[in-house]
Amino acid sequence: MKPVTILAIESSCDETSASVCVDGKILSNYIANQAIHQKYGGVVPELASRAHMQHIVPVVDLALRDAGCEMRDTGYGMGDIDAIAFTQAPGLIGSLLVGAQFAKSLSLALDKPLIAVHHMQAHVLANLIADDKPPFPFLCLTVSGGHTQIVLARSALDLEVIGQTIDDAAGEAFDKTAKLLGLPYPGGPLIDQYAKKGDAHKFKFTEPQIAGLDFSFSGLKTSVLYFLQKQQPGFIEENLNDLCASIQYTIVNILLKKLKKAVEQTGVKEVCIAGGVSANSGLRNGLKQMGELNGWKTFIPAFEYCTDNAAMIAITAYHKYLAGQFAKLDISPTARAEW
Repeated sequence: MKPVTILAIESSCDETSASVCVDGKILSNYIANQAIHQKYGGVVPELASRAHMQHIVPVVDLALRDAGCEMRDTGYGMGDIDAIAFTQAPGLIGSLLVGAQFAKSLSLALDKPLIAVHHMQAHVLANLIADDKPPFPFLCLTVSGGHTQIVLARSALDLEVIGQTIDDAAGEAFDKTAKLLGLPYPGGPLIDQYAKKGDAHKFKFTEPQIAGLDFSFSGLKTSVLYFLQKQQPGFIEENLNDLCASIQYTIVNILLKKLKKAVEQTGVKEVCIAGGVSANSGLRNGLKQMGELNGWKTFIPAFEYCTDNAAMIAITAYHKYLAGQFAKLDISPTARAEW
């Protein structure tokens, strides 16, 4: 039986990425980052979409070359691209449009099926890339700059959000509290870096009490703000490591408490994390420790599959290909979309 080869494109925010997947195995995964946003303290949508237009051709070319694939139909082996996949939602509309139009053009030119992928579904299924895959059903704590969710995965294409943030996402809480500390964008990774040298119990911040499996992080940000406003000049510089450690501990504790509650409610003890914040060392270590304490089997994706990347789009598209879930050429990207 001929292998199924997917070319996938991810362009939801400020990373341009392309990946080639053959029968569920990732052969290549290239990402072009956009450093220009650092000087603005956040992603500038117009600059992001322009950069995608500059990066998309060379990134796709690199992914194909690294995988030993060609876009033309060679009639045998891996040289044939069987489908073109792209991120359809959610994300910055200008950025999504670049990837969507490029993918649709390739689909039309090559006469290959088009597969539209939901970005957050792809984050969850990034856990299926590794050889040590979680069996279904499993729970996934998906944490990024724009989303915080607990997902029950019954199969690759049967995913249910059973808990989510009612205001800010965990990644947003990291970046905004980092800004309060005077750290440059993106501040989340810097908090993680400084936290490794600090005392996580030195300062106590508010943990919002939200019923059920939903999250809230706006109160935490306010707690940090009010605390810092009461301090003397020089306090942040003198206590930066301890502040970062305490903030990170609080955010991770909020996440893991809800995850533990989800395990208790569902009885599912196969537990994963996903999304950009899953690269955080405090969360990764905390999940391992909680798993060992409660008898869970935990799964943590490799760092390269935590942040936005086309490999997660490819693995999701592979399962959609097998299920015959193809998109029409008139499909449009959407900035916001429910599952």
